[in-house]
Amino acid sequence: MFMGEYHHSIDEKNRVIIPSPLRQQNREKGNEFVITRGLEQSLFLYPLSEWQSLGERLRNLSTTKSNSRAFLRLLFSGAHFVELDTQGRITLPQGLKDFAQIKEKVAIIGAFNKIEVWGEERWDKYYKEQRSIFEELSEKIMDVGI
Repeated sequence: MFMGEYHHSIDEKNRVIIPSPLRQQNREKGNEFVITRGLEQSLFLYPLSEWQSLGERLRNLSTTKSNSRAFLRLLFSGAHFVELDTQGRITLPQGLKDFAQIKEKVAIIGAFNKIEVWGEERWDKYYKEQRSIFEELSEKIMDVGI
């Protein structure tokens, strides 16, 4: 399970470090990931095993429905295999960097079964908007209690 919020710079070669705590949370699963378009103009970074599990679940989508086809096309056409280098960095493909409006700074978010990579400005704006309704969201979706 990935958790935490971290802020880093992206270098001139589009490399970004995956913070050590997130790497430690994934150490049993290795250094292989798949990065793709996410929601709210973020990027989703899945450990390879989680990506494969997601793929198995998505096999059940009906490809006769246009929404399913569109979702699968957008998710998989943006997907790239990435591997952590010896310094714990990944290289962001330029198309995904553009999609997420990432400039110099990124916010890296642990998001349960995946890591999210955001342009720092977009994350700050999203966080401020959603933080104000956190309690309301909690009441609507939390039946398990916290």
